[in-house]
Amino acid sequence: MTAIPLVLVHGHPFDHTMWRPQIEAFSASHRVIAPDLRGYGTSGPAAAGVDRFERFAQDIEALLDELDVRACVVAGLSMGGQIAMDCYRRFPGRIRGLVLADTFPAAETPEGVRVRHAMADRLEREGMRGYADEVLEKMVAPYASPEVKAHVHGMMTATRPASAAAALRARAARPDYRDLLTRVTVPSLVLVGADDTYTPVADAEAMHAALPQSRLHVFEGAAHLPNLERAGEFNAVLGEFLAKVDARS
Repeated sequence: MTAIPLVLVHGHPFDHTMWRPQIEAFSASHRVIAPDLRGYGTSGPAAAGVDRFERFAQDIEALLDELDVRACVVAGLSMGGQIAMDCYRRFPGRIRGLVLADTFPAAETPEGVRVRHAMADRLEREGMRGYADEVLEKMVAPYASPEVKAHVHGMMTATRPASAAAALRARAARPDYRDLLTRVTVPSLVLVGADDTYTPVADAEAMHAALPQSRLHVFEGAAHLPNLERAGEFNAVLGEFLAKVDARS
């Protein structure tokens, strides 16, 4: 049985280290590809922020070309989940499984567009720290471990404000993926923290209902980042899914 490479797409405003527990868990059995998205982490200077949302998926496709990866499982969380959906829209023949964690497929509402642009302006004006302090206990539950909180806060404050702002503006103009989900022909895994207020369980249930071949798993005792808050359980669920995809392939 051949192990299908696993592509991990981080959320906003994080970097590839968001996936540290998964990289450690699966690198022995799978080729794990966990890039820093354009403008995040070590990907390049602040001026290299994304100009439109589709650019993220184009970058991932180009990376897969460079690495000669012809088939993969794509897993994304939050904004990364929306990028994973865009990857499926762009190159579905390459994707053998789709993992959508703490995300939602709908296009932005007019109010959502306004809020994202206002936040982008604020981050450019004030930097990341005030925002990071405010949202930390929504990104992870208030009862999350101090180590997880420190990791998440550190990722947020290390993100370049210009890049974060560019991504927010691009994300405000992203397409609607709800119809796309009904046409997905590969196994899918929908994951969500029970206490996630950004993308609540109802959003995950709607995606699960739309996807033809999907499983839904809700993580009790987690908010928006169950891969960090409940890493062991997350890895067990993801590992079971990968084994099924590998067996099919």
